[in-house]
Amino acid sequence: MLLDYCIIAAYFALILFVGVWVSKSVKNLDDFSTGNRGYSAAFVFATLSASFIGGGFTMGLAEKVFTMGLVYVVALWGFSAKEILVATVIAPRMTPFKDAMSVGDIMGQLYGRRSKILTGVASGLVCAGIAGAQFAAFGYVLNVLTGIASVYGIIFGTIVVIIYAALGGMKSVVANDVIHFCVLIIALPLVLFFGLQHAGGLNKVIQSVPMDHTSLFGSLSVVTVLGLFLNFFFGETLVPPYVQRLLIGRNFKETSRGTFWSGMLSIPFFLLVGFIGLTALTMNPQLDPNLALPYVITTVMPVGIKGLAIAGMMAVVMSSADSFLNAAAISITHDVIKPLAKEGFTNKIELKWSRWITVAVGVAGAGFALSTKSALDILLVAYNFWTPFILVPLVAGILGLKASAQAFWLGCIAGIGSTCFWLIQMGETTFNGALIGIIVNLIVFMSVYWFEQRAAGTVEVR
Repeated sequence: MLLDYCIIAAYFALILFVGVWVSKSVKNLDDFSTGNRGYSAAFVFATLSASFIGGGFTMGLAEKVFTMGLVYVVALWGFSAKEILVATVIAPRMTPFKDAMSVGDIMGQLYGRRSKILTGVASGLVCAGIAGAQFAAFGYVLNVLTGIASVYGIIFGTIVVIIYAALGGMKSVVANDVIHFCVLIIALPLVLFFGLQHAGGLNKVIQSVPMDHTSLFGSLSVVTVLGLFLNFFFGETLVPPYVQRLLIGRNFKETSRGTFWSGMLSIPFFLLVGFIGLTALTMNPQLDPNLALPYVITTVMPVGIKGLAIAGMMAVVMSSADSFLNAAAISITHDVIKPLAKEGFTNKIELKWSRWITVAVGVAGAGFALSTKSALDILLVAYNFWTPFILVPLVAGILGLKASAQAFWLGCIAGIGSTCFWLIQMGETTFNGALIGIIVNLIVFMSVYWFEQRAAGTVEVR
């Protein structure tokens, strides 16, 4: 076990060293936010994949499959479909926004300064929530590994990620994400391999778990599965870190290719994690579902390889958390504070603020993590702070619908209002508040756009 601890310690040391070393080349906010826009498709693929393979889509997915079955893999394929669609439809149309640093920049270009500020606020909230899901997963993993209370694991994970994300921004994030990706893409398949060996093979696992755990819809109705699929399809569509990945490539052909292959990778990856959840259920049906994935690691992995697997789990958490912290810092500083400050906000000051905001959002994310036990549930809550009012006008603008600021604001008000009404009146249902908000926002936004274009006597589409 000492060897495993040494491997884990060495991994943390490597990540901190790389983060600090790369941060020396960060001179301005463009370096901090986009890494100077020089990355190839391979780098976009690695950093984007490392970003989505977070605690919610590993720890959280294994937990849900342990409890409900592979139906949750089917639900998460909604995310896969979204990434492929973004790569083929959205990324090629990003040329008009090639100088943007954030989602707020794009929204400001489309709908004006106030929309940029609102987008910055929404970005900070959703990023803090999703980062919190990663810190929650970090706490659970460390708890299983050492017996230390989850709260201390959450605090430790937050501190480590904040250090390198605050110092180096996107450059440190991408450099470390490549390392994280290489480790986790080796470690997690090994976890499944040794888990299946310990449990008696794939056929034994399938025969041992309840029958509904391996069926397409499990014990859920088709409507429920469709609702979950749509939640994950829309939930993280064009959230700040993923938009930033569309802006860091040396050209949009590179970002399209990297995004497409990341989406394709997610399909078998989610299935792999799902079978780890079923393996944990076979090994110990009485296990706390939240600990399904780390339990398999600590129970079946050989010495040395176990250290690599645990490092892979740390990579899973950090690779997603750092991306959302960086995106939140850019959004709040560049899209909220700078426009409100108006004068005297130099590049040097903006960079300094971005670093401090990284720290603040990290602390807020830790607060999200301490508020609930399920990493995947945190994601579903966080989606409410983004999709109901930002997604529709953002996609419409990228696709070339030249709507007015009035269409943006009326759609936002309708989306936010309907989401709040749904959550208050209906609570948690198959179609959560965020999805209802998207539908209402779309109806109102397109109605205003249609009336405006009819009044102008034309419909303009780029």
